[in-house]
Amino acid sequence: MPRPPAQWKWGHYLEIASAGSDPQAARHTEGMSKLADLRKSYEQDELDEDLAANEPLSQFKTWLEQALASQVPEPNAMTLASVGADGKPSTRIVLIKDCDARGIVWYTNYDSRKGRELRANPFAALQFHWVELERVVRIEGSVERVPEAESDTYFQSRPLDSRLGAWASPQSQVISSRAVLVGNAAKAAAQYGLHPPRPPHWGGFLLRPERWEFWQGRKSRLHDRISYRLEDGQWLKERLAP
Repeated sequence: MPRPPAQWKWGHYLEIASAGSDPQAARHTEGMSKLADLRKSYEQDELDEDLAANEPLSQFKTWLEQALASQVPEPNAMTLASVGADGKPSTRIVLIKDCDARGIVWYTNYDSRKGRELRANPFAALQFHWVELERVVRIEGSVERVPEAESDTYFQSRPLDSRLGAWASPQSQVISSRAVLVGNAAKAAAQYGLHPPRPPHWGGFLLRPERWEFWQGRKSRLHDRISYRLEDGQWLKERLAP
């Protein structure tokens, strides 16, 4: 038997022994051991509560602009967490389309799983993770639909294929094959041509923030966490332990 690498520890021997003589099982066990050893030192920046903006929206816009300028992959992508009537959470990636004094806006199919969950329990959490900048932004609050006129305006700004796709996809429903989507898109194109209207089941959601958190990775896991929460109509800025 070839001699194991010098950097192996006793844990490797025990794990390989427990995997028996199956080489594939041994490789899998070794891979999982290496996964547990993954480490990263966060040293790019810092976040001081005295220098952070007094209003969370201002701080968010500063960080978002920096993410855009840094050309990180999909800086507009955010995780949306919702909870259904059964109390079970679910997450998915959506794209921010607007942010203003009201809150954060994104668009989706109202009949999708997330749409149904937000209808049953109109509260959600959002998270941006800009890996290259070692930053995370978390936002929590109540959710409501944006006005229909606002959804209409945004829908008409989308590429034609995306507008037809909104008609073609019964989002979150089981379908027999991709041919269903292609066929539905063809039917929508034949019916609406170059000017498909916004489907009644498609539109925007607005999250009105009640809590924000800004996380900046720091060395030795002593990360910076600055939170903002509403208290008597005013934003209270606080530092949290990492």
